[in-house]
Amino acid sequence: MRGEASPGVTQAPGTRLAGITRPIVVLGIVSFLADLSGEMVYPVIPLFVTGTLGAPALALGIVEGVAEGTANLTKMASGRWSDRSGQRRPFVVGGYSLATLGKALLAVAAAWPMALAGRALDRFGKGLRTAPRDAMLADFAQPAHVGRVFGFHRTLDTLGAVGGPLLALALLALLDDRLRLVIAIAVVPGVLSVVALRWLPRDAPAVPSTKTGGWRFGDLPGRFYLLLAVTVLFMFGNSSDAFLILRAEDLGLTTTMVVLAYVAFNTVYAALSLPAGIISDRVPRAWVMVVGWSAFAAVYSGFAFAGGEAVWPLFIVYGAYMGMTDGVSKALVVDLAPGPLRTSALGLFQGVAGLAALSSSVLAGLLWDQVGPQAPFVLGAVCAGAAAVGLTVLTLGGATRPPSPAGALAGG
Repeated sequence: MRGEASPGVTQAPGTRLAGITRPIVVLGIVSFLADLSGEMVYPVIPLFVTGTLGAPALALGIVEGVAEGTANLTKMASGRWSDRSGQRRPFVVGGYSLATLGKALLAVAAAWPMALAGRALDRFGKGLRTAPRDAMLADFAQPAHVGRVFGFHRTLDTLGAVGGPLLALALLALLDDRLRLVIAIAVVPGVLSVVALRWLPRDAPAVPSTKTGGWRFGDLPGRFYLLLAVTVLFMFGNSSDAFLILRAEDLGLTTTMVVLAYVAFNTVYAALSLPAGIISDRVPRAWVMVVGWSAFAAVYSGFAFAGGEAVWPLFIVYGAYMGMTDGVSKALVVDLAPGPLRTSALGLFQGVAGLAALSSSVLAGLLWDQVGPQAPFVLGAVCAGAAAVGLTVLTLGGATRPPSPAGALAGG
């Protein structure tokens, strides 16, 4: 259960890494390798789908929308299944394995529907593993260090996102821009991420099972649903990052400059994730997210109206937004969800938000083709600004404070 490390697990020395135990480090390394693989592929997908496969922007929106929607819908099912079975590890191993197979399918795609299938399988694996893995991180975390643990994990994960595009860029130069071959090579670190799971300790903290009678949506606190509602508003304007890459190219950046700008984004993301997690352990987590969502609104406004010279600083601020919100949002869900339903809450939260992201990506493709490249970013800025205001109101009203242990199932 939360706050209890498994037997024999030692903490990393030093104040900054207090609470970071061995299984948390192993999961971080696994995520690093998986993200190295995924981010070798991700920045070239817009160019691969629209260039190599000759598909329109709408097809890119469908591919990325369905891919992310698949991931997040699967999170809902895997979260509930994990809580009912009382197990985390099988979902984690299976998820990383399927994601690797999806990248292999993408590498041999002859048309965009096949690329869609590869991306969907990749994201299905991500959805299968994410909620159980995040719950496992929370299981190993001490109560005072939940934000720190998620921040540490996001840092290692995002370091893979820094190395992936750089490795892809080097391979593109060496292989004369053969995007398909770069995607094929990206399968290798994915395989290594699965192999690294063998070092994940099996003596994990006990996982409460809800398989007797299952659980109902009403078992989760009302505070959780208020957070979910305002997050859905935000996600409705948060289209796939592929449109940021496409917009950067539209504003005149070369393929090399687009990839390097994406690297800059991930560098800032990695650098700020741990500090943001530590800060969120000391101040209300929702305030950190309000600042992050406000940064997102500024970035999308910039991509809508600024010129090509602004792309680099915009990607840097976008990295700050991610660093302040990704791990912190998961820690906030953990705060609001009772222990036996933790994986279900994480999966439901990420799954419903993913449905909004699916709608956003498909709508972004339509807006890009029918209205213009600025339109998706105007929508994103408006939704983010409104969501930041909404979360501020909820925080001032006390709705983002965790329920007391005695009233954890009382609906807030």
